[in-house]
Amino acid sequence: MKLENIINQPSFETDRFDLRPMRSSDAGLVEFYTKDERVARMTPSIPHPLPPGATEAMIARATTLERDEDIWVIDGMRSGLSEVIGLVSLQRLSKNQSELSYWVAPAFWNKGVASEVANALVQHNPMRNKTIFAAVFQDNPASARVLTNCGFDYVGDAEAYCVARQATVATWTYLKTFDMEKNYEKRDKNKTPVAQTP
Repeated sequence: MKLENIINQPSFETDRFDLRPMRSSDAGLVEFYTKDERVARMTPSIPHPLPPGATEAMIARATTLERDEDIWVIDGMRSGLSEVIGLVSLQRLSKNQSELSYWVAPAFWNKGVASEVANALVQHNPMRNKTIFAAVFQDNPASARVLTNCGFDYVGDAEAYCVARQATVATWTYLKTFDMEKNYEKRDKNKTPVAQTP
């Protein structure tokens, strides 16, 4: 019997999905979806064709205690869908800033999945970021709408290398800034008071 690492990463629920940490049993579906060129071409880092062992290596990185990126599986079981329909992640860029990334399997495109899970992650702000950065390829306007619908502001154009395309691709850059004092006040207000002992 092989035991998996227990990692310190919260899980979240949306109306339709569970966002949970990755586990080794996700490898088959993650590999199946990331082998699809349509998915790989919309991300900077997924190669196409997908080399053997790439999915297992990514899961190993995602489940180590020393990771710099938290990756959540978009689990659709609660809605009668597949156990894995995509991934969403926050990669630490500095103490108070992370980069949001996501992909959804093509069978679930145009169903509001990315908007729902990105919004949940932003609302929870699990890393207590002051800012979350995101970039999307300019030939993927649907992903740009996901970000603007989640309250991200457009901050400019840039470029990023896409491994699947083996080319530098124009991107739109977005930023979400949090008012940390307001967020902490709201969070503290929602906490149930603990009875003080005399």
